[in-house]
Amino acid sequence: MNNYIGLPEKGIGVREEDLDWAIYHHIPENGGVTTDDLAASTGLECALITASLERLERYLLIRRAGETVRLLTIQESLIECQCRHTPDLPFVIENGVIKAKRSEE
Repeated sequence: MNNYIGLPEKGIGVREEDLDWAIYHHIPENGGVTTDDLAASTGLECALITASLERLERYLLIRRAGETVRLLTIQESLIECQCRHTPDLPFVIENGVIKAKRSEE
């Protein structure tokens, strides 16, 4: 799918991965940034940024808390990946907190 920077008839078409990569590099390494700040720094529409952030979160590269976005560390990303793909772990991560899984009765 092509996204356009600027108007579709005058803008530059970019792939979603390229758009995601560009937005990812506008998120500071330490601390967070808001969606509005990303819109201001990239010049992109909020809808494009929101769609990109959803993909980046699904790929375990960022975490969103309300309007604030921050990069995940490599360690956080690896733990989240293991939790997502190993269903028999005795714990879960909810909102950045490691919790024991509830036993289902």
